[in-house]
Amino acid sequence: MDVCLVIKQRLEELGFEQRDLAAAAEVTESYISQLLTRKKLPPAPGRTDIYDKMGKFLKLPGAELSKLADHQRREELKRTLGDAPPPLFREVRELVLRKCAPDKEKQFRVIFEKHPFGEVERLVIQKLLDVAKRVAKEELESENWVHQVARLTGRSYEEMRVSILEFLDTDALNLSVENCVTFLDPLVESWDIDLATFGMEIVLNGRLAPGDPKKFEFVEREPCQPEEERGLKEFFRDISLSHGATEEEIEFLKKLRLKGKRPTALYYYRELQNLRDPLNFRELVTQNPRAKIQGQSQSEGSVAPMHKYREASEINRQLQLDRRKKATQRWAVNKGSRGKKQKAKASKASPAPATSPPLLLPGESAQGRLPVVARNSVTRN
Repeated sequence: MDVCLVIKQRLEELGFEQRDLAAAAEVTESYISQLLTRKKLPPAPGRTDIYDKMGKFLKLPGAELSKLADHQRREELKRTLGDAPPPLFREVRELVLRKCAPDKEKQFRVIFEKHPFGEVERLVIQKLLDVAKRVAKEELESENWVHQVARLTGRSYEEMRVSILEFLDTDALNLSVENCVTFLDPLVESWDIDLATFGMEIVLNGRLAPGDPKKFEFVEREPCQPEEERGLKEFFRDISLSHGATEEEIEFLKKLRLKGKRPTALYYYRELQNLRDPLNFRELVTQNPRAKIQGQSQSEGSVAPMHKYREASEINRQLQLDRRKKATQRWAVNKGSRGKKQKAKASKASPAPATSPPLLLPGESAQGRLPVVARNSVTRN
């Protein structure tokens, strides 16, 4: 059972029509019609999102349509395997040569015409396709990008999505003039290849595919220093961000690599601060160099210092003790403050005790007491 038959049966069961499926998949109705009538080969599952959209709309198990499409494509490939590759359209070759570096156009024209669709021509076409397909696949979900390319080619949004899906499904053997006019021409700015090393550089249109030129190497080279990121160069130029960075810290920043992302100067500044913050690293515990640790191959008489990270259980135990200590301190502070507040409230609520008049000895008056010497002298008389 192929994918076309499954889609037809499911549409009849749910009572939907082809235009409903086309709207759900965000493609034209004619494209769905050509798929269901087998006029077009189902696109490769790994290059499109149409099977996920149709599967959700038809309420089919996940990846069922993708598996059927992949099986159907394999069977079609077996039937056509072994046929000689047809030559490229002259329009396709002219467009590819027009995008070549001006000083090498004549050289490659001679090569292409002498060996039609030979090794060099197939290599150039395949790499141009790979780069253009990568851009188209990444931007397929971006409505703004699809609308922008649609305006450049004078098509609707749905027609442009259909063209992208067909372009992602093509290869160097089946490259059409329409694919070149729609994608290769606006996306590729120029290309150049060194026939001695087969190193190729492809420059893309900055409006549709911003970024650095794509470079491909086909020879073995000695390891060399990787090219510095643009954000790292800006970080070094800005003294306010890179001031005080040591050689060790600079080497660490140069080794940072993020796949598919271009870090900014602020990113490297934050990495530098994280590297300097001691809270981000565990403390090293230095043990007796002569005490042999089980599992180490170091000799017993070695005097080289040995470091070992604290075990996870020891770290957790220390953290628990620290939390308990802080909790006890907070409890003591809160208890003392509550005691002071209670005493202050009690002193305000209860009246001050009445003081009784002092007892007067013989010879003393209420206004004041006689000196002790005088009191004694009166008593003796």
